[in-house]
Amino acid sequence: MSGNGGASERNASRRSFLKVVGASGIAGLAGCVQGTDDSTPTETPATGDGGDGGTVTGTPTTEPIGTVKWGIINPMTGAYSGLAPGQRNGNKLAVQYVNNNDEFEFEIEPVFEDTGTDPATGRRKAKKVAEQDGAQYVFGAISSSVALGMNDFAEQNKVIYTPGAAAIPITGANCNDYVFRFETNTAQIAEACAKWTVQNLGSKVWFHIADYAYGKSVLAEWRSRMEETGNLEEVGVSRSKLGAGSFESYISQIASSEAEVAVLGMTGGDLIKFFKQAANQGLKDQVNLMAATGSFAVVRGAGGQATADTWNGVRYVPKVQTGDNAEFVQMYQDAYDGVPDNFARVGYDSIRMVARGIQEAGTADPDEVVEVLPGLEMQTIFGTNRFRECDHQAMNPVWVGKNAMTGTGDVPGVQLIEQVAGEDAIPPCDEVNCSL
Repeated sequence: MSGNGGASERNASRRSFLKVVGASGIAGLAGCVQGTDDSTPTETPATGDGGDGGTVTGTPTTEPIGTVKWGIINPMTGAYSGLAPGQRNGNKLAVQYVNNNDEFEFEIEPVFEDTGTDPATGRRKAKKVAEQDGAQYVFGAISSSVALGMNDFAEQNKVIYTPGAAAIPITGANCNDYVFRFETNTAQIAEACAKWTVQNLGSKVWFHIADYAYGKSVLAEWRSRMEETGNLEEVGVSRSKLGAGSFESYISQIASSEAEVAVLGMTGGDLIKFFKQAANQGLKDQVNLMAATGSFAVVRGAGGQATADTWNGVRYVPKVQTGDNAEFVQMYQDAYDGVPDNFARVGYDSIRMVARGIQEAGTADPDEVVEVLPGLEMQTIFGTNRFRECDHQAMNPVWVGKNAMTGTGDVPGVQLIEQVAGEDAIPPCDEVNCSL
């Protein structure tokens, strides 16, 4: 089923039930649980003494949710270790937000682990936090290959998982009821940037990708949208291994081609090295470089001037004036004496959004939360947002941007050129190949 029928019917049924029993005063319903950010009270069934569905007699009471254990598994070592500290910092601030906020009637107890940027390690650490530490909620990964392995673990073990990776299959062909993603996916970025690239930077395109799940997703999503313009002339495609040391041969191929623009489907250390080597070989003087992740702070910081005058998809920059982002930026500056990057905002609101689902459900039981969370509107750093019912992908805005030197320092800033709203950036349900 490619639409949202199954999930939306379940959620509508549950909401209808809660409304009916709340109005009729059936025994076993208790009090109110505070809503998301609009403080709208929602009636919730009492769990009894152990939540076994037995009859509740006497004065209705509400069982407290208590402490929720949350596995937080970041790639602190391996190919994406340079991106992980921001992600973990965002996770920590989310835990602090929940634990110190009267909006929530529970506290989070985090359990930290390291994926090692390795699919087998990621799955093993997910198993450890679930089976040994008792976590029913897991956040983790930046590598899409790692995230896809953890997707499968979440479904098999009925653990709610929020991935920090962007490949489409995570909430596409490999989606399942227990996976909810706040990270912006490759299709959303492609929707903002692909056609714009053909129309503004050139129609003769070379694609260079890191040869794993994320890079392949970039190639597929950008190519299909560029083809829709009717003007795409694909000059070439090249692929490098994740963690490759040298890109000089690929850069030479691009330079000697007729390409007007090179679309780069890579991130982290790979993209930093590519930008530096491309600058040394003068590629930017010949070809426009459009990178799906070139606006990332760690890329600009480590790549310096080599990343200037490149075009990029933008998932997040601290200056966006949306939602409660200003408060998040201030919290991050106070805690870490710096500004948050994309990975920090993913770590932060991935946990906050699911926590609001727990609060709305009135229980930490993942089987109950997965019925409530899809479609639940809530406040995020991007404003009112939700996990879409048909694929559990968050409805995030995206931008086209350019890295440009501002006249001070060696690190370029990001100029936001064009914004695409969340509902316009996300592909229709019948195009994402997800069956829920």
